[in-house]
Amino acid sequence: MQDSAPHASLGTLGLMTGDQYRESLRRYKPVVYVDGRRVESVADEPSLAPGVNALAVTYDMAHDPAVAPLMLARQGQRTVPRMLHINESAGDLLNKLEAVRLLCQETGCAQRYLTHDALNAIAQVSARIDDARGTTEHRARFQSYLDHVHDNDLAIGVAMTDAKGDRSRRPHQQSNPDTYVHIVERNAKGIVISGTKAIVTGAAYMHELLVMPCRNMTQADTDFAVCCAVPIDAPGITIVARPAGRPGEKNEHGDALFSRKYGQSTGVVIFDRVTVPWERVFYANEWEHSGAMTYAYANHHRHSCIAARAGFGDLLIGAGALMCEANGLDPEKKASLQEPMVELIKIVEGFYACGVAASVYGTQDPYSQSFMPETVFANVGKLMLATQIYDMHRLAHEVSGGLIVALPGPDEDHNPETAGRLSDMLQANPAVPYDKRIQVARFMEDLTASYQAGWYSIISLHGGGSPAAMKQEIYRNYPIGSKVELVERLLDRGVLNQDDRQRAITRNKQPGRCCDQGCSAPGQAIMRPLPRR
Repeated sequence: MQDSAPHASLGTLGLMTGDQYRESLRRYKPVVYVDGRRVESVADEPSLAPGVNALAVTYDMAHDPAVAPLMLARQGQRTVPRMLHINESAGDLLNKLEAVRLLCQETGCAQRYLTHDALNAIAQVSARIDDARGTTEHRARFQSYLDHVHDNDLAIGVAMTDAKGDRSRRPHQQSNPDTYVHIVERNAKGIVISGTKAIVTGAAYMHELLVMPCRNMTQADTDFAVCCAVPIDAPGITIVARPAGRPGEKNEHGDALFSRKYGQSTGVVIFDRVTVPWERVFYANEWEHSGAMTYAYANHHRHSCIAARAGFGDLLIGAGALMCEANGLDPEKKASLQEPMVELIKIVEGFYACGVAASVYGTQDPYSQSFMPETVFANVGKLMLATQIYDMHRLAHEVSGGLIVALPGPDEDHNPETAGRLSDMLQANPAVPYDKRIQVARFMEDLTASYQAGWYSIISLHGGGSPAAMKQEIYRNYPIGSKVELVERLLDRGVLNQDDRQRAITRNKQPGRCCDQGCSAPGQAIMRPLPRR
């Protein structure tokens, strides 16, 4: 059995830089396959480099004085990375939102924010279990693990989505039980787990994995109710990963395309009798708490996704404006361009505003005392971005013109037979050189019309749950009962003043948003000011 303690030389690193993060990966020896071949070192694997680069940015920004107020937070008596922080106020939610947007402006998808979302969910459920049992064991175990994470500045993958098998059947009904991760043995040292997690973001280049349930469990599913942490190279773990971004393509004008520099790998993670010591088991067989775990994680994660896609939207807005300029057109003077630009801005800032509202109206979890984004706003914002990501691409195409996918290949820029004529004929705005126009056109193609762009669309639609799941949460949590009472009061409809428990439409209510029982609970939402760059 592998020791679950941190690798020896990680303990003194403190807050790592991006280069130190890369070096830390070399100390792990996970079993990783990409494109049918075994990867010897994930830190040095070209097909994973864009993903490693994206994670490295989360480390480097913590050392940047200009953005450190957002990237770092106080946890007790220590300073920790925002991506490893347990929210203690609505202001923390707001600053996490802004930090994720800033990271994703730089990388497209920073990925490490999933760690934040999972840690916050486990903190809540650990406290919930202790409250139900009248113990302190689960809180203490999680706190010990959180100290370990902070001490070593870890990157942690979230292994939540199971392979699921036949979607019409519950975990215990599957003909192949390994379509869900489950407990196959319990002993004095810990538990042994087997099964498959199907979509693990950045799996190959993490230090550890948090194994979490992906659905509400019944008592019959008790062996599938498990939450624990394992090192990425624990014996019995195999990762089958996809390349990150668009690595390996030819350089264009000496510059890397965005998705050749930054990208995201996802992996299928197979657990084959992996031993987990008790100190890394947050719960085992507590099936009745799986629903609370998945709900808490989904709420935190959808809140983070709002910020991530807002950062991506900022790239589309900036590239769209540059394309207008390079094409010799001014949106202020041309309504046919101003309208789609404003529509793109409306979409991006519209769903981001839901994230801000979910932060400001965030509430304190009664068990852990940590803060949770307001559910309806978080789900509305995530639903908006999930369904409007395709509109964002369309609007970016509308303002950019067809050149972004009609350009000759980059080799023609260096072909003496064609380069001169192309540069003469394909320059538009005389103030923008040909190569600069082509550069932004290829950047826009990369964001919206490439292999990687299609991936961003799908992950935006299904990441954090399908639109159907978000619609269910919105309807389940929206205070329709309060609206019904409002109209009945205005209509003086005493005829329906029967027992509210018998009326489905009056069940869901909320306190007024101006009272101390809701949005203004402890933890005033204050965003950390940042200097202008």
